[in-house]
Amino acid sequence: MSSTTNITPSVRTGNAAAPFLRSIIVDPWLFGIFALITLSVMVFAVLPILTVLKQAVITDSGFDAAALLATLAKPFVWQSLYHTLLLGATSAVAATAAGFVLAFTVTRTTMRGKTFVHGVALLPIISPPFVMALAVVILFGRSGLITRELLGIRNANVYGFHSLVLIQSLAFTPIAYLNIKGMLQSIDSALEDASASLGGSRWTTFSRITLPLVTPAILSSTLLVFVKSVEDFGNPMLIGGNFNTLAVEAYSQMVGYFDLHSGALLASLMLVPSMTAFLVHRYWVSKRSYVTVTGKPTAQTIRISGPGVVLPLSLVCYAIVFAILLFYLTVVYVSFTKLPGVNNTLTVEHYMTVFIAGFQTLSNSLILASIATPITAIAGMFIAYLLIRRAFPGSALLRWGTLLSFAAPGTILGIGYISTFNAPPLLLTGTAFIVIAAMVVKNLQVGIEAGSNQLRQIDRSIEEASTILGASNTRTFFTVTLPLLKPALFTSLSYAFTRSLTTLSAVIFLVSANWTLITVTILSQVETLKLGVAAAYCTILVVVVLAILAVLQLLLSSVSTKR
Repeated sequence: MSSTTNITPSVRTGNAAAPFLRSIIVDPWLFGIFALITLSVMVFAVLPILTVLKQAVITDSGFDAAALLATLAKPFVWQSLYHTLLLGATSAVAATAAGFVLAFTVTRTTMRGKTFVHGVALLPIISPPFVMALAVVILFGRSGLITRELLGIRNANVYGFHSLVLIQSLAFTPIAYLNIKGMLQSIDSALEDASASLGGSRWTTFSRITLPLVTPAILSSTLLVFVKSVEDFGNPMLIGGNFNTLAVEAYSQMVGYFDLHSGALLASLMLVPSMTAFLVHRYWVSKRSYVTVTGKPTAQTIRISGPGVVLPLSLVCYAIVFAILLFYLTVVYVSFTKLPGVNNTLTVEHYMTVFIAGFQTLSNSLILASIATPITAIAGMFIAYLLIRRAFPGSALLRWGTLLSFAAPGTILGIGYISTFNAPPLLLTGTAFIVIAAMVVKNLQVGIEAGSNQLRQIDRSIEEASTILGASNTRTFFTVTLPLLKPALFTSLSYAFTRSLTTLSAVIFLVSANWTLITVTILSQVETLKLGVAAAYCTILVVVVLAILAVLQLLLSSVSTKR
């Protein structure tokens, strides 16, 4: 009796520790998975970023304020920061405007060819980020097909700010288009119909009903494109010219001047605008109902059919689609020409070069992306479940660790990897593992978001019924929850494979003689003016990505049919 009396107060006074301990005891296997994933995120996501921040302020001789101030006082540092912010802001506004026009026209007007416009508008998502930069050089460069062949302009200067804005605007338009399109489809058209029935003009309905409701998506798209522009490496590297950005300058300092301190400092500066924009974006997302993001579209009524509105909007959409098609078809055409701009005789020798001398880089990319993709998707589902359905001690570390890795530009992640994993006990430099880890970490948050959105649509009572019948939470996850996450899993697989196969900024620091990737090879071919070979690589890569996505879509359709 006395022993019982002594035990009871201890249990009652456990306070906050009791629920945590109970959650561990009830789900030991699930907690083990949580601990393993959290440790992996801390080591492969947070630690490399912290290493770069440390290198930015601490040299080999320790913290030296004078050296730090001397580096910050260099003109190229602030010029690169200004260029990065200017390019990011301009591209964000242009891409969001183009995305809004596309989304509004597709969802609200009777424009013809919507399916075609939609498909072409998404093309930049599934290709390397610098395909358009290659096309611009081919079309408008010194030996450009348009500038020299058609217009007779020689020594045309295609490098610099204006070309970068054009390229990034088109490349990142799909991000804004998909985001705004989803919001427009979630708005019940009865609201706009009510405005019209009360005598409101089209402009009044648009400015007072539609635009205010879609403003969060517009702001969200602007911030997302800004982050993507800030971390972009391939386009500024290829076509930036004297318009250096932080990503390119950080790479140049490390690879060209072997100045790790300056490179780390520049990469750290990239983190400030990127993280700020990302946190603002997260704030906006948290203020919105997830139903508008993940729910099924409500019934829509196409209300705008007058040619005075439809025709101008359609022409803008067709112009955007034409520009995208022009760039991509140019790359395909050049891949079959002997010497672009000089000898346009058709040939297949560039493809022979790729498959004979350069096939290893393509196979390397496919192998590493194929390994990284399922890890990214499955880990994303696990983390989403752990953060949404379970509250283990240390969940905040996992949540913020994954957010930090996603918001951090690829350049800082790459620099952090070569600095962190270049000595025992974590000597991974030069191996395939370090490249796979970078791919997984950089794309993990997308899988988490897809899984989280799907989980919010699944009634908890389904899982509770399983546990009531005696199944453990671990078994419930594998037998009940995970099968219901299949759509999100396929979405994550598609995105992870595409981005892993086309990534550049994070992995350019990590490739080795044994593991050279196709995106790095393409960049090298362009830098050595082997444009035909680079175009062949790009064409093959786009075809491979399209084929893989088609297979995944068929699998998803098959799964949906069975359900």
